[in-house]
Amino acid sequence: MKSFFGWIDISSVRNTNLALLSKLKSAQNNQDYVDDRCVFASARHLLIAENRIFFPIYGESLSIENFNNIFDSNQSVFNFLVQQPNIQSFIALDSKQNRLLLATDPIGLKHIYYAEIANGIVFGSNADLVISHPAVDSSIDPQTVYDYVYFHHCPSPNTIYKQVKKLEGGQCLIYDNGKITIQRYWLPEFLEGSNFNISQAGHDLKSLLIDSVEKLTDNEDNTGAFLSGGLDSSSVAGALSKIIPGKAKTFSMGFPVEGYNEIEYANIAASHFNTRQFEYYVTPKDTVDAIPLIAAYYDEPFGNSSALAAYYCAKLGKEHGITRLLAGDGGDEIFAGNERYAKQMLFEHYFRLPGVVRAGLEQGINLLPDGLTKHPLPFKAKRYIEQAKSPMPDRLQDYNFLHRHDVADIFNPDFLADIDISEPLKLLRECYHRPEKASTLNRMLYMDWKTTLHDNDLVKVNRMCEMVGIEVYYPLLDQRIVDLSCKVPSNLKLKGQQLRWFYKQAMADFLPDKIINKTKHGFGLPFGIWLQDHQPLKDLAYDAIASLKRRAWFQPQFLDHAVNMHQSVHAAYYGELIWILMMLELWFAGKGY
Repeated sequence: MKSFFGWIDISSVRNTNLALLSKLKSAQNNQDYVDDRCVFASARHLLIAENRIFFPIYGESLSIENFNNIFDSNQSVFNFLVQQPNIQSFIALDSKQNRLLLATDPIGLKHIYYAEIANGIVFGSNADLVISHPAVDSSIDPQTVYDYVYFHHCPSPNTIYKQVKKLEGGQCLIYDNGKITIQRYWLPEFLEGSNFNISQAGHDLKSLLIDSVEKLTDNEDNTGAFLSGGLDSSSVAGALSKIIPGKAKTFSMGFPVEGYNEIEYANIAASHFNTRQFEYYVTPKDTVDAIPLIAAYYDEPFGNSSALAAYYCAKLGKEHGITRLLAGDGGDEIFAGNERYAKQMLFEHYFRLPGVVRAGLEQGINLLPDGLTKHPLPFKAKRYIEQAKSPMPDRLQDYNFLHRHDVADIFNPDFLADIDISEPLKLLRECYHRPEKASTLNRMLYMDWKTTLHDNDLVKVNRMCEMVGIEVYYPLLDQRIVDLSCKVPSNLKLKGQQLRWFYKQAMADFLPDKIINKTKHGFGLPFGIWLQDHQPLKDLAYDAIASLKRRAWFQPQFLDHAVNMHQSVHAAYYGELIWILMMLELWFAGKGY
């Protein structure tokens, strides 16, 4: 929980800064640096040398010597970042020159927010801290409201506040003489060589994982691991058991609903690695109790329903003396474990057909009578061709709710007039096409490092662990493992339709067979099902939806329709929509809007 907050204001003086910091200061801050123009408050120790302050955010400790000459030039900054053996997030501030450097690691494991002000810049570890400064406007950005409904989170580089931005992974911000410069200092270099040594790479992967876990483990009493029973959490738990044999603590969530409970697989891993396993079953009452607190704790609206499981799992760890949890996030996104990757590669096969064959197929489908195209086989063939012809990454959003419905039926006209409904796809396209040389699969993976990890899953886990008062680290996202994943050829990450083929080969003698061969699940929440039967949960959700009507963003008829459709046969599908809308309203209510 390395929270931090600071600013440069060239129009200010030390006494003014002291008074303002005293007013804004969080109880978490235990070290401050204040002078005439600069302020830096931190929950952790600052490295200070004369008028220079350095603050490592995530990763191994850095000494003051690591930062020698970093401020000599922008090129010095760039060289420092790319030459680190395990690139980390950090902040460097030169109060004499009024120069600031904010840098994220390549994935963006932790987040940095900032806002440009009239005479300087404000920065912090979350948006709440940044908007607490009186020079930062807290006006809501309607574009981000739309983007939230599209993505179920607020995508970087924007935030829910018009004036506040956030860095993506692999970026550095330099503030110098009143000017902000943002550079992307890191991009992956994906290799597709035929001389890839599977055996050696598999050995290296296991060694790096165990070494990463060892470096991130404090001691056997205060360090534990999330354990969902999937490949990644089981791998991390297994590595922890090698570091703390017979004493590693693992923590799992269950749901007393068929199809949503994976405790069985978590227990298989716990037994295999002889961990001290702790479990908790989340109930509908737990959901009602925690939802308003969780919604308000996030510094931006956040609609990933598995945040509830992350919260209760972290809470369980805290209750058993844990102050540091190791999470398995990232494996699917660096080693190709999501089903959408395999599905999209099926569409890629279409363009391997000769052009004349494709033209014949399309002509034949188009000439079929309307009645016949509704039959299963012709309908699926037509849909396959339509989707295959859709460009990437747009095709990935084919089933997005906002592409399946007319936005004019969902949002008010005045709201739509203030936004760009194509903005979400623009963000995805820019990210997807950013690597210079990459296969379709690797472009999807790289895009997910931003959209799935940095903007979503890491936000979820970071904030929920912070909420209960523990630290969280991600061994599989060690830079050395990310770099290794970039060397694995695409056809070995995803072999045909076999997800994570290389990873499973590498871990075959480490993980139990049932874990290797299980289908992906995770900490899914049976919200749509519970919402049908648990009246307090229904009251909470439906009251929140009703309150959204006063926000003047949504068409009231759409909100009523969402509730009605959830109450019909579409409980699971519309349950997700209800959750997203409920969390949006509860966030605004929790923040006093």
